[in-house]
Formats: sequence, C-alpha cells, structure tokens
Amino acid sequence: MNTKVNCNSAQRPLRVGILGGGVAGATVALRLADLGINTVIIEASDGLINGPPICHLHAGGNLYREISDQQCLTLLRQSIDSVRAYPHSINYRPTVIATPLTDPGDAQALLPRLKQVAKEYQRLVDEDPANKVLGEPSQYYRCYSREQFIALAKQPIPEQPLSHDDWMTPLAHHLDPSQFKFPLILVQEYGWSLFRMAATATLALEQSEYCELHVNTRATQLEQLNDGWCVHTVDQQGHNQPFKVDFLVNACGFRTGLVDDMAGYRRERLVEYKAAYVAHWQTDGHWPEVIFHGPRGTPQGMAQLTPYPNGIYQLHGMTDSITLFKDGLVASSAYSAQPELPQPYQTQLDHGWQTPDITQRTQDAISHLARMLPAFKQATVAGKPLFGAQQIPGSDPSLRAADVSFEGAHYARVEIVKASSALTAADRIVYKLADLGWLTLSEQAIQHGLSPQLTITTQHSAHQIEASAVKLTQQRGYPEALALNMD
Repeated sequence: MNTKVNCNSAQRPLRVGILGGGVAGATVALRLADLGINTVIIEASDGLINGPPICHLHAGGNLYREISDQQCLTLLRQSIDSVRAYPHSINYRPTVIATPLTDPGDAQALLPRLKQVAKEYQRLVDEDPANKVLGEPSQYYRCYSREQFIALAKQPIPEQPLSHDDWMTPLAHHLDPSQFKFPLILVQEYGWSLFRMAATATLALEQSEYCELHVNTRATQLEQLNDGWCVHTVDQQGHNQPFKVDFLVNACGFRTGLVDDMAGYRRERLVEYKAAYVAHWQTDGHWPEVIFHGPRGTPQGMAQLTPYPNGIYQLHGMTDSITLFKDGLVASSAYSAQPELPQPYQTQLDHGWQTPDITQRTQDAISHLARMLPAFKQATVAGKPLFGAQQIPGSDPSLRAADVSFEGAHYARVEIVKASSALTAADRIVYKLADLGWLTLSEQAIQHGLSPQLTITTQHSAHQIEASAVKLTQQRGYPEALALNMD
C-alpha cells in the first residue's frame, strides 16, 4: 500500500489541476489523491470515465499482430498494474484467437510472442506474487489443434467453465473447423468493465479529502503564471470560476489538442473515431472473448466478440461500415495541435447517435460476426453503441503503448492509446513532481517504483462497485449487463 508523501510546494500545499476525467485523468487523480496530493478535476461531461469502449486488457497485445514485441511486454506490465489499481473491474474470462482461412496470416505466427509474454509474466510473478492477476503463468496460453477442437465439439457444454477446455467447448459447438487455420489459441487475457472502472474512480474520488471534482465544467482559458497556471472555467449554469494550480495535467483524450492550443504548445497527433456495438444473443454456456483475425479496413476485417452476462455482447468489426469510419482517422496540422474530425462524427460525439445509424451499424456488426459464427445471425440490437475518439501521439496509427509527455516545469499531457497505460502516465507525473522538488518520495518508491495497488480503490467492496456501476449504465442508457461481474 502507498503512504502519503511530503509535499514541498513553497507558500502553500501542492495543488495539481487535471483537465479531463476520462480513464487518463481519473487514474492520475486516483494516484495523486492516494498519495495525499491535492487535485482539482475539471470534466466537461456529467461523470468520470465516460468515453470510448473498453473490452479487454490488451495484456499481451495479441489483438495487434503488427505491433512490436516490446510494446506487447509493456502492455503486459501495464495491464497487470491496472488490474491491481482497479481490483473490482475485471471480468475473468479468457480470449480466443482464431485465424480464418480468408486471413493471409499464419495461425502460428503469434506463438513466439506468446512464449515471450508468458516468460515475462512468470518473471513478474516471481518478482512480486501480487502480480499473479492473469491466472497461472504456466497456463497463460494454450493451443488447440484441429483434432482437439473437433473432439471438444462432442463434449457437452459446461454450465460453469472451470478449465481451458470448458471455455473452448461452446466455440467447438458453433464454429466450422474447415473454415479456420490451426491452432486456435486461448489466452488468459481478461475482460475489463468500463462501468466498474468508472464506479471505482467515482466512489473513491468523491469521498477523498484530496480531490476536488467539478463535472459539467469546461476550461475556457489557460493563463500561464510564473509558478503554475490559472485555469478559467465555466459550468453548466454559466458560472465562471478560476482555479490556481501549481501543475497542470492535460488529460482531455481526443480533445487534448484543444488544451495544447490554449496553452500555446504544438504537438503532432492522430485522432481516430471508433465505435463498438451492443447485441443480444441467447446461447448455451459461458463464452470467452473471440478475436477473428482479418485485414483491417477490408470486408474481411478483424471481428471481435466480447461477452457479458445475460446474453449481452460487445461487437467490433474492423471495416468502414462497422468500427472504422470513412475519414475517421485524422491528423493535427501546422496550425493546431487538435486534429479535426468530419462534422458528422463530431455531431455524434457531442449529441449521440440517431436510431437508424444505431440499427444499421449494429446489424452490420452482427452480420460480420455471423460470417464465421453462423448462429450469431439470430442476435438482435441491444442498445446504442459505445463510441468515442482515440488519440494517438505522433503519426504512427499502430502505436499502442504510450503514456505522458511534458512541457517545461508546470505542464503534462497524458496521451494514452490503451486504458492500461493510464497508471504508468500517472506514475511518471509523480516522479516529475519529485524531480522538481515539490514532493519527497520514500526510498522504496525511488528504488523500486510506486506500488500499483491503491488504498483509495480498495475501500469499497466488489458489491458496492457493481451496484454503483449498474446505476451508471442506467444513467448513460446502456444495458445493465455491461456493469455486471461475469461471475
């Protein structure tokens, strides 16, 4: 557990302002408040962590064949730390990777990476037994041959899965082995509940004496001072209020460039508009997540089936008619650090989706999954999409492991691509504050790093977190199943 740090800001206690209460901003606030550092969060929406869809940890990067092994190892460590920071947010079910015959890739191409990731996971568990959050390292992944898969189709579907075979059996009953390359690979890469993350952060920060939370409030002007910033804001009622802070964290997600522009900083970045869809499909057994590989942006693009309780599934399809959008990937310019999305996507971000778009895109996603899982054609639309825009620092759209960058002594921008990178960004900010002499860390923290486990996020039970998450789904208009624990 962490203990309070000594804050050395001259004349007053150290005060950190955070613009944005998404995964990045909320996680930074949790880390700072857990250390006893005063924080002010300015969030334009009505709640925390109300952004793009999250489906799983991306622990080994198995979804992304194109990224480097080093990014995968970074994502593994960050995922483990994130599980420990958000202990009640994980859905404990594995992920299956399937390579259709239509995909040009080799089904065995991921095996060297998986061996490397499993070895690194074992090393992290040996380093600290508390890191064993992804099951047994020796069971991190398992390959299934065609013969093994066909044999499982003859077994009854278990009511409660207790083994890798139990998780794989429902797929064996529904997938045609003649349509896939082998092996199929099962990986202990778990699900992540966006709503239980939001509930964890909301309960913790609302009750923290070190966090001042202002929702429905947006920054209108940044005034740089010799010793910090003055953030001018306006709330929903039109009331103006300035906040004086020693250090400013720009954690505005895909809108990070707008704050950079206000601060006078230039930054190259991409923004990509994406969506995932919510469907209902009643079938037997408990399903793993399933990733059907395919070339991005083609009619055979990757498809992803993410299970939740009560027959609810989250769907991705990497085609322009489903998760990807025509002209939905945009870059910053020489005149602004903020990439400009086409107006229809900006309207959806600001005002939500219209029913015809919801129905058509969700049906397209269902049909895309049914190409490989024919029984899924019986699925129905279960709600509005989970949608948002994802920022990517620099100009490489394949980048996945990213965290934070700094400007001078008083400004940081958090630029995460995946939610699991948020705690890394928060820790780098803590060490920046220490380097500036504004706080004093313990010798253990200096030598071994900060513990990923936060006292502030362990003060509520799993039941309390789930109940709060259910309320968030109701407020935001999504099925309650998205908040429920898989157990």
